[in-house]
Amino acid sequence: VQLQAFGGGLVQAGGSLRLSCEASRDTFSRYNMGWFRQAPGKERESVAAISWTGGSTYYADSVKGRFTISRDNAKNTVYLQMNSLKPEDTAIYYCAADGVPYRLLRSSTISGSWGQGTLVTVSS
Repeated sequence: VQLQAFGGGLVQAGGSLRLSCEASRDTFSRYNMGWFRQAPGKERESVAAISWTGGSTYYADSVKGRFTISRDNAKNTVYLQMNSLKPEDTAIYYCAADGVPYRLLRSSTISGSWGQGTLVTVSS
């Protein structure tokens, strides 16, 4: 599956951004989806995940209450709405698709395919 993330940019602290990720897979609706990020000099961190039904979501503690993941299966697209952004949210954000269809989602971590990231920079 090919994944392409969009929507990154430069924003001031306290601002908002909405990331989008479009998947090439026709069977998109069968797979859990998620977002990860990697800041300079840091390990990759899972941010959020959403089940294939859209009925379950999980978030990293660092973004709970500020970020919202959603999906539109008709458009093969997953979104990440980021509010109240902080400088520590600065990172390259990647979307990921689960490698197994209909898997029960248990956390914000997705094991599967990755796409090209989009850079989010939050200035103080």
